[in-house]
Amino acid sequence: MAAQTTSTESPSKSAAPRVRGPRPGTNLGQWKISGKDPLNHNEEFKAEGNPLDVRERIIDTYSKQGFDSIPTDDVHGRFRWMGLYTQRKQGVDGASTSKLDAESLSDKYFMMRIRTDGGRLSVAQARVIGEISRDFARDTADVSDRQNIQLHWIRVEDVPEIWERLDSVGLLSVEACGDTPRVFLGSPVAGVDAHEIIDCTPQLDALGEAFVGNPDFVNLPRKFKTAITGSKSLDVVHEINDVSFVGVEHPELGVGYDLWVGGALSITPRLAERLGVFVAPEDVVPVWAAVAGIFRDYGYRKQRTKARLKFLLAEWGTEKFRQVLQDEYLGRELPDGPAPARAVGRPDHVGVHEQHDGKKYVGFALTVGRLDSAALLTLADATEAVGSDRIRLTPYQKVLVLDVPEDRVAELTAALEPHGMDAHPSPFRRATIACTGIEFCKLAFVETKGLAAQVIDQLEERLTDLEITNPISLHINGCPNSCARIQTADIGLKGQFIGEEFVFQVHLGGGLASADREEGGLGRTVRGLKVTSDDLTDYVERVTRRYMAETNGELTFAEWAQNAEEDCLR
Repeated sequence: MAAQTTSTESPSKSAAPRVRGPRPGTNLGQWKISGKDPLNHNEEFKAEGNPLDVRERIIDTYSKQGFDSIPTDDVHGRFRWMGLYTQRKQGVDGASTSKLDAESLSDKYFMMRIRTDGGRLSVAQARVIGEISRDFARDTADVSDRQNIQLHWIRVEDVPEIWERLDSVGLLSVEACGDTPRVFLGSPVAGVDAHEIIDCTPQLDALGEAFVGNPDFVNLPRKFKTAITGSKSLDVVHEINDVSFVGVEHPELGVGYDLWVGGALSITPRLAERLGVFVAPEDVVPVWAAVAGIFRDYGYRKQRTKARLKFLLAEWGTEKFRQVLQDEYLGRELPDGPAPARAVGRPDHVGVHEQHDGKKYVGFALTVGRLDSAALLTLADATEAVGSDRIRLTPYQKVLVLDVPEDRVAELTAALEPHGMDAHPSPFRRATIACTGIEFCKLAFVETKGLAAQVIDQLEERLTDLEITNPISLHINGCPNSCARIQTADIGLKGQFIGEEFVFQVHLGGGLASADREEGGLGRTVRGLKVTSDDLTDYVERVTRRYMAETNGELTFAEWAQNAEEDCLR
């Protein structure tokens, strides 16, 4: 039976960039074809030894001798394997982003990404992160759309103590960045969702135990992103990960997972495709190793811009990928399997929801993922006060508290609301995502989080007369790399510096598989449409009012935007 696939073509009137395979005969640095001779400097320093060995140098040398003692290949290379990036030097404007090198753009402080597979935090873990934020990170703490927390203003001198504190509660920053298996996305309501197909917790645990720090996968061509869910809401953005396991029920084999590969966005977006196979729960670990092994051995290492699994999939197609997976890596065939059913419910889990045991889980919207130390400490205290020990982060920059007795829900929401955690947010506060932006990111051209917060406040004031029943997702990104998933938003905004002007390119009508759409699709662009920061609220208000006036909400925003005349979208 041929593998079943989803279309990767955008239905938009303005086609997305195509992800193409290489020209035949080109040496692309594929280990199994061309050997392991390094073809760029990143491959050279990775070939010198396990990048994770930098941990000891940080503890024994750099933390004692200071930032200026760190060689370039460590500070701008191997530090990433320990979840550390230099942050942007303050005062360097967006016009300099594409003109200066990493040394010139970098401050002597770091962003630290804390690894939280499945977004899982205990009260003790949340409290420790809050204390680290307070003591070492100038109160910063951002919930990313990769289901983890990022701290800023970290000094190398403080890293050993931060690691000791994280280790004391079972947390780490290992491989939160780098050419490694990044944080594993997992359903934040696994094990409590009253309607889930399968509890993915055992498989999520097994993936972490088998592969975090595993020397066989410490040198991949580039980052490798994983997602797993058994929720009917399809809550882990599976279509934009390198490998995803999505809960399904096989008519003969019972519950397990549908396998997706090759998703990623950035400048050349591609949605993942189904291989058409059924993965039994006990096969998740070997199948993950096989997919990651294909990427490691056949991935294109010569050019960093082509070193993602999506480019290999574009060359091979799903049938060859499945065949290589089975023949070369598993040594057996996998059974054909069904596709996931259409999503049910909202994948961000905001609001109050039933658990299978009669308790509630409560989802809180943040303002574009921003927290601070006081908010984290309050979250820990309030969660503990209502008798829970389970906090979850989501791929939508949200926070959940599980296991809440029904009679304590109001107490919890009242405690968290003053700290920017809202269980009943406005549509735009619920559905707006923003990347780090120029405040800390060396790749950004424009401000994002502060701007997004301002736009949300203004839209809440201006659009009180509209009854928007389905949140319109607004995603704001500071550069073309799409950390905020601009191509899969109702309204996606990509920061650019064109000529002498900072503007946003607009993408409209994108989205991932959800209750509102059977499968994902990339947004369309409108010829010549650019929006400045000053005009952003006006633009979003204008296009929202046109959508409501023409459809009265009877179509989704994406359905309308993909088919509307361009003049209606300006």
